[in-house]
Amino acid sequence: MRPNPKHAVTDPAFIRALVAQEGFATIVSTTSTGPVASHYPVVLDDTADQLVVLTHVGRPDERLHELDAAAAEGREVLVIVQGHHGYVSPSWYAPGASKAPTWNFSVAHLWGVPEVLTPEENLETLVTLVAHFEQHVEEPLWLDRTWGAPVARGTVGLRIPVSRFDVKAKLSQDKDAQTVQNVIDHLRAPGPYANPALADDMERARDEG
Repeated sequence: MRPNPKHAVTDPAFIRALVAQEGFATIVSTTSTGPVASHYPVVLDDTADQLVVLTHVGRPDERLHELDAAAAEGREVLVIVQGHHGYVSPSWYAPGASKAPTWNFSVAHLWGVPEVLTPEENLETLVTLVAHFEQHVEEPLWLDRTWGAPVARGTVGLRIPVSRFDVKAKLSQDKDAQTVQNVIDHLRAPGPYANPALADDMERARDEG
């Protein structure tokens, strides 16, 4: 991503919150035939001292991503977690502000060498993934290890220790206070670009700034 100190985030806590909030990522690999991208749910390993992504891919994605070779060769994959985002119209700006429209967003780029899990570890990862999402359901259905084992055989589990990351939260930090408030108000109002979740992110960034 294009670097901008106003939008850069270096706190791992932001990544933890973003992954917990979104729970879905794009996994990008550089392979012998070119770049490959897939999309899967993700969680962070809460037992690890560092940032560690837990996920899985369905077969035959593990072959498309050449995951065994990546693990053996120490080749990194890129995990992209996209947060709330949305269009910002210049008609919302305060008088005298820039007339250029923009797009506000939060995103984390996480790099790490994938570790291919054993079948037993993969099943445990699937149990963890399901528990993470089912906990918010009124009557959760947990993944039973007995009937979940055949399902797990159609997937390949991954553990990705994050060796480096690049995080950007572009939330109108470069705009004047009145413009920021105007944008927040318009995002909360009914209309084609209503986006209250993005307004929440902007308020949080403003208050923490």
